[in-house]
Amino acid sequence: MPAKSKAQQKAAGAALSAKRGETKVSELQGASKDMYDSMSEKQLEEFAETDRENLPDKADS
Repeated sequence: MPAKSKAQQKAAGAALSAKRGETKVSELQGASKDMYDSMSEKQLEEFAETDRENLPDKADS
């Protein structure tokens, strides 16, 4: 499932980095921390690899 906004794609990238041990989990905050806790590495990869070019800055609620 692709990300629906640039903010979601960015948060997924941060969470994925922590899942892989590239950054500290303690550095995560907000949506990226929630994503880290609730999503698998595969799911995070799918969100993080979304092309940002045509995405809105934030998703509509």
